[in-house]
Amino acid sequence: MREKIHPPYYLEAKVICVCGNSWVTGATKEVIRTDVCSKCHPFYTGQQRLASRGGQVERFTQRVERSRELRDEAEKRAIAQAERERERLLVEIVDQEESVEPIEGIIESEDDQE
Repeated sequence: MREKIHPPYYLEAKVICVCGNSWVTGATKEVIRTDVCSKCHPFYTGQQRLASRGGQVERFTQRVERSRELRDEAEKRAIAQAERERERLLVEIVDQEESVEPIEGIIESEDDQE
């Protein structure tokens, strides 16, 4: 190992938390100050609020329901659009048929020619 490139290692470094808890460990600093430890962290103390999780579940359920509603609405719109297109095509077919001379008129004109 190269000399003088590694920081000094303190076998009895003191860790001090904001809550007042302290303990001794090995570290590269003599004194370590921390904001949270296992004595004051909400997860370890059992004070963690799980109510926010309920809100997340409710929001997820609402999003799922909303997506189902939108999907159903989109299907209804697609069906209505297909029906309107079908009706439009039927009107065009009827318009084309009306522009053609009726068969009776053709038969009468053939009788007149004989």
